[in-house]
Amino acid sequence: MKNRLRYFLMLLIFGSIAMSVSAWTGMDMKVLHVDGRYLKDDAGNIVNLHGFAQTYSPWFNERGTKWTNYDVEGCLKYNQTKIDELLGAGWKMNFIRLHMDPYWSNTPGVSTTGENDISAFDFNRFKTYLDKVFIPMAEYAISKGLYVVMRPPGVCPETIEIGDNYHKYLKRVWGYVSTHAKLKDNPHIMFELANEPVNIKGADGKVGSDTDGCFKNLTLFFQEIVDLMRGNGCQNILWIPGTGYQSHYEGFAKYPIKGDNIGYAVHVYPGWYGSDAIEPSHELGGSYGGGFDSFLAGWKTQIMPAAEIAPIMVTEMDWAPSKYESSWGKSITGKMLGEGFGANFKFIADYTGNVSWLTFTGCELLAAFKNTPGSQGSYTFLTDPEACPWPLYHWFKDYAGESLGSNYKVKLYFSKPNIEEGRDCMIMPGSSVSAAIIADYSDGFQMNLPDKPEVAISDPSIISWDGCSFTALAPGSADVTITSTGSNGTQSKTIKFVSTYFPFVNGYFNPNIWEKGSFDQATHTIQTGTYGFAGWKYGNGVDLSAYHYLIAEMEGENRAQVSFRIFDINNYWTDPAMADFGNKTRAVFDLTNLKSNDGRKLDPSHIYIIGFWSLGNAPFKISKVYLSDNPDGESGLDNIIISDEAEFIDVYDLYGRKLRSRVARENALDGLPAGIYIAGGKKVYVGK
Repeated sequence: MKNRLRYFLMLLIFGSIAMSVSAWTGMDMKVLHVDGRYLKDDAGNIVNLHGFAQTYSPWFNERGTKWTNYDVEGCLKYNQTKIDELLGAGWKMNFIRLHMDPYWSNTPGVSTTGENDISAFDFNRFKTYLDKVFIPMAEYAISKGLYVVMRPPGVCPETIEIGDNYHKYLKRVWGYVSTHAKLKDNPHIMFELANEPVNIKGADGKVGSDTDGCFKNLTLFFQEIVDLMRGNGCQNILWIPGTGYQSHYEGFAKYPIKGDNIGYAVHVYPGWYGSDAIEPSHELGGSYGGGFDSFLAGWKTQIMPAAEIAPIMVTEMDWAPSKYESSWGKSITGKMLGEGFGANFKFIADYTGNVSWLTFTGCELLAAFKNTPGSQGSYTFLTDPEACPWPLYHWFKDYAGESLGSNYKVKLYFSKPNIEEGRDCMIMPGSSVSAAIIADYSDGFQMNLPDKPEVAISDPSIISWDGCSFTALAPGSADVTITSTGSNGTQSKTIKFVSTYFPFVNGYFNPNIWEKGSFDQATHTIQTGTYGFAGWKYGNGVDLSAYHYLIAEMEGENRAQVSFRIFDINNYWTDPAMADFGNKTRAVFDLTNLKSNDGRKLDPSHIYIIGFWSLGNAPFKISKVYLSDNPDGESGLDNIIISDEAEFIDVYDLYGRKLRSRVARENALDGLPAGIYIAGGKKVYVGK
């Protein structure tokens, strides 16, 4: 009842303010508020915003060719014109991220080391140009029907700490903004409290050694700013950033920001969260990614904990092939549930259900867009379906409720290629295969449809379905029947999923987890990139705690200083347990006593990455990787060959010794003495 009364009081406040600023708008813009995990309007409708960004400095406005020398009128005229041109080009956008760039608030002529250096910040200049530049731009955007998200000048330093100079700086900025008559409680203005925090010190005063303490302190850091603003009577929606350049939000599930009208501001670039990239991108270093399932798993780990309790706003995101030099992110649109970044990002944002997002592409480029398809061989950044503008333009039209026509075909897609009836679909425990009904438009973009396929599973203890993905829960096999209804009528498929831990199979073994490598499936020959890493990623984590040893066996020379490694955190840049081969052919982990080089105890109940680091100067051959109860490697509980034909299976004893090869399933256990066996990837008991 208390929250409901507070909400109605906010509506009364916002309603009176909306009347006082009606001269700004000329449009029927709804009052927005946060309700649980959703952003909603005053009628209770769920709202996800879609927009663009502007930065008000000469360099960001076409590299200083349009205005300079603190020319307020030149800045306003240029950026207001770009908003007009962008909307005139037909873009269906309803919010703008407005950067209060430090160009205006830093003392002219004072040298800094970058935007994270606040030593030149002049508070009086900030107040002056808040009134002269930033508020006039916010007013103009609102007059065009655009909600405004304001971010503070510059970016966070690499490490922040409760009570440090940067914390005091943010409090000073937001303390003033939250009392400004034109901003405080304005129903069309929201605030993003910082840009790209990287690290925060934990309770021990260090970075990285106390993950839980860092999560707790991040909440305390921003809670103080929130409380300051709320104490000033400012009830605007606030967007809270995470660490890791706004990529880590796991801690907010345990330590949420308290108060009303709170959401979380996220950044997404190719290579982040396991997504596909053409080249390592942006500050995180990036990776080449592992397709849709890897992207979804990373998103579920790093973003979904916050998305389950509050709305998400992606305030930086774009992509394009690197040849265009027109985007921050380097990847392709690709296909939903397939390779590439852009189409998969849209699918995941829609699947999450409460994600507002924008394109970080330059306003001058968006303003030049024309809805005229390009042709192969003559594509430009604006017409190439593999760059972000072309699909985004059509996706935003769809979000706005405009028809995209009927020039499309509907198909059931899977996130793994070559999934066919009559063939086993291999999957690793803790990993997923996704399925969705998708429309392919002839104009060169895809749309994910709201319809979900109907699914029946023969053994839910082996395979689960969450409306988007099939996830392997344990080793074994299960039959899955998938029925979809589309423009081509009703279609049904039955697939046998076979779950096994360490398949040396293309599409499952990834030679590019870090740096670009190669893998020969026939010979198990691997060559990593320089200081690279190859192996398996378990998106949802895998539980190996029931086993004693994990063993890898090598054939031939070790000329690349190969190291066998295991990670219990879903991030390659964390400290793993390591077992170097040296001059031996076997590397062994004791799963009951897993420790990193720094002595950190690893938890085998949630393992996310297993594989091989090397110098990258020479190939090496791994014959097998398996679980065992014997450190000498005489038993291998997961070294199981899965037949391509469902009716023929292999049979092992619990010591990993193959007893029967490619025998008919119905006769596989005939004549065996009483005991437990591994038959067709499943444990089976034979009685007396």
